[in-house]
Amino acid sequence: MLRSQQQGEILALLLGDPDLELSLTQIAERTRTPHPSVYREIQRAQQAGLVTTRKVGNTGLARADTDSPYYGGLAEVLTRAFGVPAILAEVLSPIRGITDAYVYGSWAARYQGRNGPRPVGDIDVLILGDPDRDQLYTGLSDAESRLGRPVDATIREPGWLKSGTGSFHDTLISRPILRLAISHD
Repeated sequence: MLRSQQQGEILALLLGDPDLELSLTQIAERTRTPHPSVYREIQRAQQAGLVTTRKVGNTGLARADTDSPYYGGLAEVLTRAFGVPAILAEVLSPIRGITDAYVYGSWAARYQGRNGPRPVGDIDVLILGDPDRDQLYTGLSDAESRLGRPVDATIREPGWLKSGTGSFHDTLISRPILRLAISHD
């Protein structure tokens, strides 16, 4: 459906957060895409009616065109395939000791359609298992730079989600959570 991984990541970044307006340089840094490629992809997306652009001085800014008839459905598909869940799954999959991982909190609630403030300030991740902490925090640091927001991890033993107790557990399971598709190669 998309021309490239880069195109998907750029569109997921912008369409995944409708209040976000970024410079082309910021988009290039977050997606690790060369600036000329970002420029071309933003031009294509604007021509397709997916993003709007404006200039402030010499700086080109881009944001999602939420008035586009394609916005809602495309934002959901791109977020699933290239956004927060995909980036977190990518950085967590190679880490030894993780049995499962979930996004919870306000990001998961917005993802599942619950109303609330946007943009979401941070992303909360529940890690089940006994991960290598150095690998985990290196991976989460990478995710933070790509997502442009803090990623806060809570670590619990593998069976905690099913058998845990306490107010944090009760609150977490009563609210939206999103299981990450991590793979252990």
